[in-house]
Amino acid sequence: MLAILLAHTVAAVFAPLAVRYWGRNAFFPLALVPLASLIWVFANWNTEQTLSIQWVPGLSMNFDMRFDSLAAIMSLLVLGIGALILLYCARYFEDDEPRLGIFAAEMVAFSGAMFGLITSDNMLVLYVFWEITTVLSFLLVGHYAERASSRRAATQALLVTTAGGLAMLVGIIILGQVAGSYSLSTIIADAPGGWLAGVAVVLILIGALSKSAIVPMHFWLPGAMAAPTPVSGYLHAAAMVKAGIYLVARMAPGFADSGPWRATVISLGLVSMILAGWRALRAFDLKLILAFGTVSQLGFLMVLVGIGTEQAMLAGLAMVLAHAMFKATLFMVVGAIDHTTGTRDIRKLAHLGKKVPILAGIAALAAASMAGLPPFLGFVGKEAALSAVIGTPVLDPTVSILVVTAMVIGSMLTVTYSIRFVWGAFGRKQLKRPSPAVKKMHQPAALFLAAPAFLAVLGLLAGIFSPVVDAIVSPYARTTPSYGQASYHLSLWHGFNLPLGLTVIVVSGGVALFIAHRVLNRLKFEHPPLGNADRVYDAVLKGMDTLSIRLTGSTQRGSLPVTQATILLTLVLLPMIVLAVGDVPGLNFKLFDTPLQMVVALIMIAGALGATVMRNRLASVLLVGVTGYGCGIIFAIHGAPDLALTQFLVETLTLVVFVLVLRKLPAEVDDRGSAGWRIPRALLAIAVGATVTILGAFAMNARSTEPLYLQLPDAAYLLGDGKNIVNVLLVDIRAWDTLGEISVLLVAATGVASLVFRNRRFGTAPRVSDAPASSSESGVGSDTTWLLGGDLIDPRHRSLILEVTTRLVFPTIMVMSVYFFFAGHNAPGGGFAGGLTAGLALVLRYLAGGRYELGEAVPIDAGKILGLGLIFAAGTALTSLFLGAPALSSATLELTLPILGDIKIVTALFFDLGVYLIVVGLVLDILRSLGARLDAQVETKKQVNAR
Repeated sequence: MLAILLAHTVAAVFAPLAVRYWGRNAFFPLALVPLASLIWVFANWNTEQTLSIQWVPGLSMNFDMRFDSLAAIMSLLVLGIGALILLYCARYFEDDEPRLGIFAAEMVAFSGAMFGLITSDNMLVLYVFWEITTVLSFLLVGHYAERASSRRAATQALLVTTAGGLAMLVGIIILGQVAGSYSLSTIIADAPGGWLAGVAVVLILIGALSKSAIVPMHFWLPGAMAAPTPVSGYLHAAAMVKAGIYLVARMAPGFADSGPWRATVISLGLVSMILAGWRALRAFDLKLILAFGTVSQLGFLMVLVGIGTEQAMLAGLAMVLAHAMFKATLFMVVGAIDHTTGTRDIRKLAHLGKKVPILAGIAALAAASMAGLPPFLGFVGKEAALSAVIGTPVLDPTVSILVVTAMVIGSMLTVTYSIRFVWGAFGRKQLKRPSPAVKKMHQPAALFLAAPAFLAVLGLLAGIFSPVVDAIVSPYARTTPSYGQASYHLSLWHGFNLPLGLTVIVVSGGVALFIAHRVLNRLKFEHPPLGNADRVYDAVLKGMDTLSIRLTGSTQRGSLPVTQATILLTLVLLPMIVLAVGDVPGLNFKLFDTPLQMVVALIMIAGALGATVMRNRLASVLLVGVTGYGCGIIFAIHGAPDLALTQFLVETLTLVVFVLVLRKLPAEVDDRGSAGWRIPRALLAIAVGATVTILGAFAMNARSTEPLYLQLPDAAYLLGDGKNIVNVLLVDIRAWDTLGEISVLLVAATGVASLVFRNRRFGTAPRVSDAPASSSESGVGSDTTWLLGGDLIDPRHRSLILEVTTRLVFPTIMVMSVYFFFAGHNAPGGGFAGGLTAGLALVLRYLAGGRYELGEAVPIDAGKILGLGLIFAAGTALTSLFLGAPALSSATLELTLPILGDIKIVTALFFDLGVYLIVVGLVLDILRSLGARLDAQVETKKQVNAR
């Protein structure tokens, strides 16, 4: 199982490269990945496989996988139809299709993620795969990103399924805590009861129903038809929409008898079946007909697997297989029609069946199975479904009659829109000659029709040889209680009985409804009688936007002082009130340990006071820097050289950034309008300072056990193989936090650059070779050039001493940066300190040589450095797993090399390398945007003024 996931991951990574070299033919080798995985499924069909890998045991997120009979059935859809869809893609797309490589990677990755979902035995890991499929669905539906309809459909699908997924996550956590385990198999074997478990079940069902497009969360699926047809044929017929069906089928043996289960699943499933079936009769787009038909069929499937009896589960799983085969076939048929005629509108298609009889025959076979006609698997499944619901002991007799009636009505609509699909796509429509779209069409290639033809014939053979299907689905069906119902087996013929009579009524009624379609057309309402869910979605979004605007308008008045004062007042009042009304421990603390601390503190206080009264912005920034450097000195006095080093480096770099920004602001602060607020501001500042001091004092005196920091030296060495506690904390013990923080740094870099660059996010700083001939302003024909960019600086602003110093000092600073990086695991330093040091070296190059010197120093796109750093940091998680350690924790490799001797390599070094690169990339991006870009603007402005 793990090998299947890894194979799909590798294939997804290399898919863009394969498409780049082989074009659309790359889909052929990519299809071998799910096909080979399917061979493994067949080889292990009758054996239950389990796998358990510790991942995040503290959060109960162990990588537990379980391959049983239900996972095997779902694997037929995920892997089998996935392989056929990839083959279909090889002729659906052209070689010049935009972003085809990315599309191929997303399709293969989706196949792997779905396999991970159906084999996960840990509910939290299942949720991870669940959301991976949501994200990939968003990307696939929005493949044609240049189209507004695609962007809207992708966003809609993402919002609806993610909202349901979040509800499901809450339910998973509640259920896991109530049951004392997050193992699906353990929970289902001994399902917990009580109202809290019932709430958890409802929340999980919300996630499942939203994923499977059940009313009232169904509207995203018709909108998702903006995706390429292969996406609809795979995600919306066989894979993604089946995730909710799978989860309900998985949990039904344990929770079908819980209070809210059947009422929720059966009622919403039947409403979906009828409402979407009726809606399919009002659509003219072939894909929309299938989309609403899919919602209708999903409601039918949800009812069957949700009833929770052995016979209903048997019928439900048989229909799951049948639906995947006929619906994937029909979507591929629509893709072929659209590809060859350029339209999917049934009003523009006439005599198509005569032009492409083979395609019409394929569609007819699949539509017959969808309508439930013998001898197809769809007929076998619907017979089993009717038999399972009639007289089922788990439903009240009246409820059972209502359910059967609703299923018959929904099945009639299914027959009607099945006929309408075939007639609309291939019929003559009382026209004597083909329509213009059909006239100019080209014949589809044989390979283009191979996949849909295979599935159409397979649906026929599965119905004829239904005992084979029974052998496939019955093992899992038997895990569901029978409730005293007689044993049932899938077969084409069960004699003359009530289900057969109902089938006759269904087919006759469906045909009659189609014949009366002209009357039906007159019954079409201008406004749907039950409302338009898509418009409700728009109204909800609009209402949320309006609410957010009003809330923001009432809380964010556009005044930074007011907003800041509100935050600081809350910081003062809330803790102080809690301290005043609560139990207050006694205070025991010293103002200082050594007189030097008091001296440094007085300097910091003087700097802070000076910053508040200074009108010159630069002077204020420098005085604020005094407080920062003073804090670093206090760290050093307390024996924390690593913290002191980082503080000094950060403070220096912050000062540089402030200076770069202040160049665009007036030198003096104009505070004439706020003179009356000086005293309130001073009082608030004093209150904040006193509050923080008091809270710190109480926090130190609230400790009742041995401090944790006493254990950190041993933990750092034993767990992280390092002696530098701070560095080991950052790259090992709390590496997840660090990964989140460096991700925030990436976002910050993007935000800063976006404020300066309106059109393009990244790009290298300009080099000397990029400068126009007129840019050389020095006019000095010196034979010695210390910095290449220095020759392009205005002589009035050029400092030869600074250039010489930079030329001599820069290599030393970079060597020191590398030393900090490598030494940081056992001595002061680390990737963050090393990156800051390298960043300061780049700052020095920029200050001495200007923006062209920055391009000469690092002729690399800052975005690539940031991305490479994130890859290194995140890739360490996988590396640790391969080496037997938990994700983002240190795994140690010990090597003996001929010259160097014994070497110990810790995987945290590569995580630290990612941090190093991100810090360097961030500094480079800030210099490129706040420095080089602003320099270019100033230079351009001067040239304009000179004219």
